[in-house]
Formats: sequence, structure tokens, C-alpha cells
Amino acid sequence: MSIETPEDLKWLQACAKVTKETLGILQKAVQPGVTTRMLERLADTIFAKYGARSAPRLFYNLPATVLMSINDEAVHGLPSDRVIQAGDIVKLDVTPELNGYITDACVTVAVPPVKADTHRLLKVSQDALSKAIQLATAGLAVNLLGKTIEKEVRRQGFSVIRELGGHGVGRRIHEPPEVLNFYHRHQKDRLKEGMVITIEPIIAMGSGRVYTAEDKWTIKTQDKSSVAHFEHTLIITKNKPLVLTA
Repeated sequence: MSIETPEDLKWLQACAKVTKETLGILQKAVQPGVTTRMLERLADTIFAKYGARSAPRLFYNLPATVLMSINDEAVHGLPSDRVIQAGDIVKLDVTPELNGYITDACVTVAVPPVKADTHRLLKVSQDALSKAIQLATAGLAVNLLGKTIEKEVRRQGFSVIRELGGHGVGRRIHEPPEVLNFYHRHQKDRLKEGMVITIEPIIAMGSGRVYTAEDKWTIKTQDKSSVAHFEHTLIITKNKPLVLTA
């Protein structure tokens, strides 16, 4: 979507508040011995406090409120009785709907003790996201965001997962344009003032090739390499973007 009225901005900011608060509380709760289902119950409590609903549940009939992916699970992991272990990499992907508006963000939490290569994986994903956000101004070719992300990731010896990336958001979870994490020379979209998008580097230690698990939701790396995923929702302006979920 694109921002058209002050009401649009007001409700997107309100929805982003739910996203940020949920992520903040879940991050603090990630520790050895906790199950992802216990984390989901925390998310349920926060959503209920604001009258928010799970956008993935609304649009895709997801059997969960939020998504939680561990280690080689890249995205779309479902909460369960799985117990978080020391050394795990936990992706928390939160996408509430509030009064018809949607915001989307993800963080990756490394559970101590953190290995050096794990620390570097998370840093590269965060750095790639930061560099892409800095570029995101009205008029920019969307594929230059992917070029920036892929260049940073490959320079550090990691891989982007090419099947997964950012997207337009606001009224639905996935709207145009696609915000790929690599350079696609045939992509002609340009960022427009007021456009609402997500940028989300999804980075693998290994090849970046993936498959869908038996639950039909979870996407995992074929080589079982770990994945980091960071994401923000932002509004494009003539200058630096307004990062709603930061």
C-alpha cells in the first residue's frame, strides 16, 4: 500500500507498536528450557491487549499466531513443544493486523553460548538490512536494494536464500513490489513516496538452497546450515525512510 491519509499513518504506527512490543518481550523470554509454544502464549497476550490479530492466520490460515524458526529453519516455523537449547538461533517473525493495517518484522536471537561464526552470521544480516534501509528513497530502483544486500552477504562468505525476500505490506501481508535479496536485472519497479514495504535479508551459512518440511509450512536449508533473518517495515519518503518497526 501507499500512505494516502493521516489515518493510514496513525494505524500503521499503532500496529507497529504491537509488533515492536511483541518482539521485545519474546526476545527477552528466549532462553534454554523455554518452548516455542510458551513464547506464542506471550504473543497471544500482547495481541489481545491491543485487539490485534495474527495476519498470517487471517490471510493464510496459519495454525499459529507468530512464526518461530530455529537453526536450519529459515522461515515459517510453527510454535510447538520444542524446547530451545543453548546455542540455538531463534527467528521471531511477528505480523499483527490491527484495524485493517499490517506491519511485519523479524529478529534473530542467538542463545548463549554463541559461536563466532553464528555471531558473524547475525551481524552480516543486520548490516545488510541497515545498508539497504539507508538506500531506500523514492525513485530508487527496487533491485538495487537486492544488489546491496547480496553484495554484503557474499562479501562475508554467506548466501542469500533467493526464494525468500521482502515485499509490499500494509493492507495485506504480501503486496507489490517484491523486494528481493539479490539483483534481478529484469525487475523494473521503483520505490515511490508513501510506499510501505518490508526489507528482510534471510541469510544462510551454507548454500542457501531450501525445501519445505513435512508440516507444509516450515522452510529449511537443504544442507542443514543455520539461517539468520532480520526484517523491518518502512515507509518510503523523498529522504530517509520512516522505519515503523525500529
